[in-house]
Amino acid sequence: MTQTTEPLAVIVPTRGRPQNATRLQQAFRNTDSLNATLVFVVDADDPELPAYREALSGAMLMVFGGETGTGMVAALNRAADLLAPQYGALGFMGDDHLPRTAGWDAHVLGALRSPWPQIVYGNDLFQGERLPTAAFLPSRVVQALGYMAPPVLRHLYVDNFWLELGQQLGGLTYLPDVVIEHVHPAAGKTAMDAGYAAVNAPEADVADRLAWLEFRDGGGFDEAVRRVRTEYARAAA
Repeated sequence: MTQTTEPLAVIVPTRGRPQNATRLQQAFRNTDSLNATLVFVVDADDPELPAYREALSGAMLMVFGGETGTGMVAALNRAADLLAPQYGALGFMGDDHLPRTAGWDAHVLGALRSPWPQIVYGNDLFQGERLPTAAFLPSRVVQALGYMAPPVLRHLYVDNFWLELGQQLGGLTYLPDVVIEHVHPAAGKTAMDAGYAAVNAPEADVADRLAWLEFRDGGGFDEAVRRVRTEYARAAA
């Protein structure tokens, strides 16, 4: 695996919500996340791109065209591929997550500091221990997989993948006192907008659920586990 130089990059795919990006950037500042680089990923055709450029300072902004139109996962994976060689760990947050715990990133990095693969997540005040709606992985895991989330997915069931991967690898770590709040309509914390409606529409849910089940039960998940175990066994030899 490629040598890394920085502790943690948190990737945030976002579209049409520069106000959320600004709010998340302020939450980073409020929690003194000195070990984490905040990286927003925006589509080149997003009508709000000028507003993102104007509002964001002190955060990395990656602008992609083409394949990001296929959904959040494509944007996440493209950014992860570029960032993994530079950072020891990669995280995902939605633009509707807000870290609330001071020094949350130090707690996450402490949990990731292991000779064995770890998937780490905090308390989102909604799903809690049930699902890692914001998750953190060693870059070695991402590089071994060749992706951060299964490319067969568009938006949903990514957290199911991280949960089951961590369980299967024996390295799933939940940090109940590290609050990374999920300000989501399903939690009653924000209004439904066009973006939420599109990715949570019944047909979108069915498509991603079927893709996830086929990946999980059709050999893709077993191959993912094998790749990570092989990488860590090679490094330990």
